[in-house]
Amino acid sequence: MAQVFLRWTWLRAVLHNGWWLVTSVYLVVDAGLSPAELVLIGSVQSAFALVFEVPAGVIADTISRKWSLVISQVLMGTAMLATGLVTSFPALLATQVLWGISWTFASGSDVALITDELDDPGTVNLVLARAARVQLTGAATGLVILGVLAWTTRRDVTIVIAGAGMTVLAVYVAVRFTEHNFVPTRGRRWTASWNTFRGGVTLVRQNRGILLIFAATFLVNGASDAAGRLTQKRLLDLGLPATPDPIIWFTALGVTGLALGAVVLRLATRRISGAHAAGDYALAALAGVVSMLLLAFAPGPAVGAIAVVLLNGIVTPLTRVISTIWVNARTTAGIRATTHSFLAQLEYLGEITCGLTVSTIAGLTTVPLALTACAVLFAATAVLMRQLTCDEVAV
Repeated sequence: MAQVFLRWTWLRAVLHNGWWLVTSVYLVVDAGLSPAELVLIGSVQSAFALVFEVPAGVIADTISRKWSLVISQVLMGTAMLATGLVTSFPALLATQVLWGISWTFASGSDVALITDELDDPGTVNLVLARAARVQLTGAATGLVILGVLAWTTRRDVTIVIAGAGMTVLAVYVAVRFTEHNFVPTRGRRWTASWNTFRGGVTLVRQNRGILLIFAATFLVNGASDAAGRLTQKRLLDLGLPATPDPIIWFTALGVTGLALGAVVLRLATRRISGAHAAGDYALAALAGVVSMLLLAFAPGPAVGAIAVVLLNGIVTPLTRVISTIWVNARTTAGIRATTHSFLAQLEYLGEITCGLTVSTIAGLTTVPLALTACAVLFAATAVLMRQLTCDEVAV
């Protein structure tokens, strides 16, 4: 099951990340969206996902993790495909909202499924760390394949092809995934669902470590999402060469960042599963501060590119995998997907709250000032995780 899970993780990363590379350029160049509209899309998308996140997690914990993933794949593929068919802001907003909702059926369900199927905490942590690396290599592959396809054909055609591929991937999940160690709730499912929800809330309220991770997730995801949506605009403003096509430059930057991320995760696999996790999270957040300030005040595209690689190669992969492993190790089978859904909700809340703030700053002032605000969010995250490190030492 571990190999099947890792293969699916790789395939999904190929399609999703390659699609987003092309889409991010499509939104700026073809659709002509403004910086404020780009960040606003992320905030509205996150608002809808926030509403669906916990119900989707409860469904996974009471009915089926596997079929939650199938639903996710179908919705995701539909949203991705539809993006390449429209260019107006309202229509693109609708496709991205559907895309956000699709992730709620997968976030937590995938980790919960593989955790229960392997039923070995030590092995699970290693598989989750390896899955993070596989996701990065798959993402790099997707950037190259779909980036080249978009360059040789058209961006909208590539977007549609990626969406169709993601929809077909639902068949792989339905046929190859097993769910032997999960027992669906029988009888009064509404009562069981409510009890599952309450169990997750109780766990989070009583665990200071999880609360701090949730707070850090709120800040770091808000900063990362807002920064990610401004990256293309900032690099183009800095004078990124128009020849060859910008898609080639963004592909090269994406692959470089992902390759760095895979190396970093491989070197840090043992550390992020143990006592050094909180300290490493704090260091990653500090790297986020440096990357945002570099991007905000870069004298040219070369320095801006270094900042983007730093963000995508160190900050994003480390913070995500550490938070996932940390929360997964501190929850139980019956509420596992629900607890991960709570974590995802904090991601969305961060993207909404921080995203709207950064969007307002970008609209009223300049992109560099908006990126500086992202640096402040990363700095606050480092302070929080330093506190968690001190708590761990005290214990």
